[in-house]
Amino acid sequence: MLRAQRGATDQYHIVWCVKYRRKVLIDDIEKTLKELLIEISNENNIKIIEMETDLDHIHILIECSPQHFIPNILKIFKGISARKLFLKHPEIKNKLWNGHLWNPSYFVATVSENTEEQIKRYIQTQKER
Repeated sequence: MLRAQRGATDQYHIVWCVKYRRKVLIDDIEKTLKELLIEISNENNIKIIEMETDLDHIHILIECSPQHFIPNILKIFKGISARKLFLKHPEIKNKLWNGHLWNPSYFVATVSENTEEQIKRYIQTQKER
């Protein structure tokens, strides 16, 4: 099906890292993070198509309307997830300084229907790399 026929949505591959590349996205912390991001995306009319973490970063493939402003999406994802992760897993703070979970930078690339499957596979294999 052509993208134009699916409706007015865009897809983005987004990556962001833990501050200082600390390896904190493990076990229950990783599980909580994924649950939080799904909750945040549902509340903001954003569809997570694919998501996977490695120890110090996360990859997400999202679909949203063109009206969504990507920097705002990142601000919401990073801000809410950091606050709630610190509350639920205070032990994270022992590995970080100044109370910041996420590095302020991020990577974003638009995804076309020609590259969608390739990006999905790349995200799915993060733990294997």
